[in-house]
Amino acid sequence: MNFPLIMLILLVITGGIALLDRFVLERRRAPEVQGPWWVEYPKSFFPVILVVFCLRSFLVEPFKIPSGSMIPTLLVGDFILVNKYTYGIRLPVINLKVMDIKEPQRGEVMVFRYPENPSMDYIKRVIGVPGDTVTYHDKHLTINGAPVKMEPNGEYTYVESGLNYIYSRRFTESLGDHTYKTLINPEVPDIQLAGVRPFPFRDNCAYNDSGFSCKVPDGNYFTMGDNRDSSSDSRYWGFVPERNIVGKAFMIWWNFSDLTRIGLSIE
Repeated sequence: MNFPLIMLILLVITGGIALLDRFVLERRRAPEVQGPWWVEYPKSFFPVILVVFCLRSFLVEPFKIPSGSMIPTLLVGDFILVNKYTYGIRLPVINLKVMDIKEPQRGEVMVFRYPENPSMDYIKRVIGVPGDTVTYHDKHLTINGAPVKMEPNGEYTYVESGLNYIYSRRFTESLGDHTYKTLINPEVPDIQLAGVRPFPFRDNCAYNDSGFSCKVPDGNYFTMGDNRDSSSDSRYWGFVPERNIVGKAFMIWWNFSDLTRIGLSIE
C-alpha cells in the first residue's frame, strides 16, 4: 500500500472541495444555510489531512519493524520514528530530493525503498558510503582495509518465527561515530552464495565461501542488518541508490510487548 500516495489523493480531493465551496458553492446559498454533507465532511477533514501529510512527508514518519534482521538493535514489533529531512528534503510520493542537507554516514540506521521492489520500505545499517571498499570475511568487517572494531559481548537468544530458538554470539561493533550491538551465529555460513542475486554494479563485488568484497559505486550505499546471519541486505540484493533513501531512524516510540523500549534512541 502506497500510503503517501493515498494521503496525497485525499488531500487533493478534500482541498478541492473546500476551495469549490469557498469560491463557488458558498456564494449560492444563504449565509445561515449549512452546506451538504459531501462538502462539510471534506472541509473539516482537510486541515487534519494537510497537517499529517506535511509531517509525514517532510519531518517525521512512523514505521513498524516487521522482521528480526536488526536484532538486537530493533526488535520485531518496535514502532520507530524516522527523520525525513536528515538526508535532504524530498518531494512526497516521487521521493525526488530538492535540497541537500546531509549525506548518510557509516554506522547510521537508515530506512530506504527496497531496490528490488520500491513499494517496500527496508531498514538496515549503513556500512559503506560511495567510494568505500567493504570486505566481510570470516564474519569480520573491513572498511577500506581497516578492520572494524568488534568486541565479544556475551550471548543472545531469541525466538524466530515458527518458535525456533536461535542462539547467537553478541558483539559490540564500532563504525564511524556509532557503537552498537550485532549478532553472529557461528553455525551459519559466512554468506549464502545461492542467495546472491544479479543487481546493478554486481561487477563491483567478488564473492567466495568465506565472504565478499564490494566497492561502493558513486550515488549508492552498502547496508547490512545487525543480525548478520539472519538479514537480507546489500550482500544479496546489492547497493541502495541515493534516490531510494527515506530517512534516518532515531527513536523507538512504542512496543506493545515491551513498554521499557519506549523512548529508546536508535544508535
